[in-house]
Amino acid sequence: MAPMTSSARPLLNRRLAEFGTTIFAEMSALALSTGAINLGQGFPDTDGPEEIREAAVRALRDGRGNQYPPGPGVPELRTAVAAHQQRWYGLTYDPDTEVLVTAGATEAIAATLLALVEPGDEVIALEPYYDSYAACIAMAGGRRVPVTLRPHGGPDAVFRLDLDELRDAVTDRTRLLLINTPHNPTGTVLTRDELQAIADLAVERDLLVVTDEVYEHLVFDGEHLPLASFPGMRERTVTLSSGGKSFSFTGWKVGWVTGAPALVNAVRSAKQFLTYVSSGPFQYAVAEALALPDSYYEALRAELRAKRDLLASGLARAGFSVFRPAGTYFVTTDIRPLGESDGFAFCRALPKRAGVVAIPNAVFYDHREAGAPFVRFAFCKRTEVLEEAVQRLTAPAD
Repeated sequence: MAPMTSSARPLLNRRLAEFGTTIFAEMSALALSTGAINLGQGFPDTDGPEEIREAAVRALRDGRGNQYPPGPGVPELRTAVAAHQQRWYGLTYDPDTEVLVTAGATEAIAATLLALVEPGDEVIALEPYYDSYAACIAMAGGRRVPVTLRPHGGPDAVFRLDLDELRDAVTDRTRLLLINTPHNPTGTVLTRDELQAIADLAVERDLLVVTDEVYEHLVFDGEHLPLASFPGMRERTVTLSSGGKSFSFTGWKVGWVTGAPALVNAVRSAKQFLTYVSSGPFQYAVAEALALPDSYYEALRAELRAKRDLLASGLARAGFSVFRPAGTYFVTTDIRPLGESDGFAFCRALPKRAGVVAIPNAVFYDHREAGAPFVRFAFCKRTEVLEEAVQRLTAPAD
């Protein structure tokens, strides 16, 4: 029986009316139906370190985390997160009051925005952006204000932030800046000068800042610098990260929030009514993963850098204009050299045309026309899979 509802009132909350089935579901279904190689959704096709997987098994067998873990997260993981921030960035956080464990970074984003944004507040985000940003801002009743990263630099172009545009976007209604670096989907890593300018603006206009740093260990050119490490920023910055990208266990959904006690407490107030708690045994395993030696992180970067170069070179040979990413595990391309201009149509045709799945970047834009000619490929796949994808893309057309 169909649900009873007034014809004058749609079932879906108007704040979410613009959000339907994600492009990832559509493209993954196309990959299955056509047998195409799926370079769309960003998850590895191999597991992370065996010793970390065994740590999860050990926690299960030992009965650790099989029942509800503590609301803020298990002490071992909160301590490990604090130690990680100190080890890599010199940032000191109290594991008891300044660290909160979440169901991946996606829940961290939702809980943070629900906690800090009032209806009508403006939230500035770097466009193109991870699609959950728009949905979470909408659920909080905020108004998203995109500041668009655009290609600069001629043949070796990269996407860059226009600091003047960012400054001009701030109004008296701006509540916070939502910053993502390393940036998905463009692969941009914000520079020290860019981050300093963002910090100066936040201090000057008394803004909160939320930084999504899930790709913090996947930097190939430049360096990752947390905004919280800049003068005046620790007390106004909520930093989000997770174990999925750094350790290749995306299904475990273990994320975290770090920040000043008042900010973390606010986020916890919202988070406790979302999942309450999650990922019990996996929290213990991720705590061990965060203590892996520097050599692990170096090897991860080297492996992904080689895969980046393999796919980027292959895409260039296939005729795409390629924006070689400084970080993340995505390559953005421009399809106009191929005589195409509509990323949606291109990506929907590509599985049958070449046996490869990609994602149209326009889904990450409010200004769809700005993202129309750009298409994203993921390179967090086995080398032989990437080689086969390149072979398919560069094969002569029938």
